[in-house]
Amino acid sequence: MFSIHTFNDTVRVAPNQLSNEMKKTVKKNLQKEYEGVLDEEIGVVVAITGVEKIGEGKIVPGDPGIYYSVDFNALTYKPEIQEVVEGMVSQITEFGAFVKIGPMEALTHVSQVMDDYINFDGKNQVLSGKESGKKLKTEDTVLARIVTVSLRGTVSGSKIGLTMRQFGLGKKEWKKLDEKTRDKKVKAPQKQEKIIGPKAPKESRGASRK
Repeated sequence: MFSIHTFNDTVRVAPNQLSNEMKKTVKKNLQKEYEGVLDEEIGVVVAITGVEKIGEGKIVPGDPGIYYSVDFNALTYKPEIQEVVEGMVSQITEFGAFVKIGPMEALTHVSQVMDDYINFDGKNQVLSGKESGKKLKTEDTVLARIVTVSLRGTVSGSKIGLTMRQFGLGKKEWKKLDEKTRDKKVKAPQKQEKIIGPKAPKESRGASRK
């Protein structure tokens, strides 16, 4: 989920950076400091969107730089469990598909790609369903649901798990294939069981009839 947060921090401005366009200078320094950083509470800082307020500068003895108290806005991204996200397939492997969602990469395990038996074509980097006719390859755009999240200090060290097995998820054209499969199941004639009642007792030989 993308969000906008407002923060306050102290920003150092070097003497050679002092100018009339202080907001641009401070924003540039904030971008170097924060963009791409992962925080477990707010997620990844995607971009510094603006500088709201710059306080009075302070000088620290022995340091030629000037320190400013700054209020600024940042766009962040934090994956949430059960969230439906759109992403692009960045890599296909034998054990699943990696999907780029926002600034992060998530894994859809092969068992969660589709509700079908899957064949892996290593030469062409394709996962294909044996019965459904579905195919997944790199650069495909997909919808997926987040099922696991583990944020571990850095973007590369974090792990996100996805599923695309449910109806409406995966590639856009998969929905039509799922509808056809569902219609076939509904229209298929159901086998009716013949109900047989208890057998009548056989007459014993030699028994007289009245």
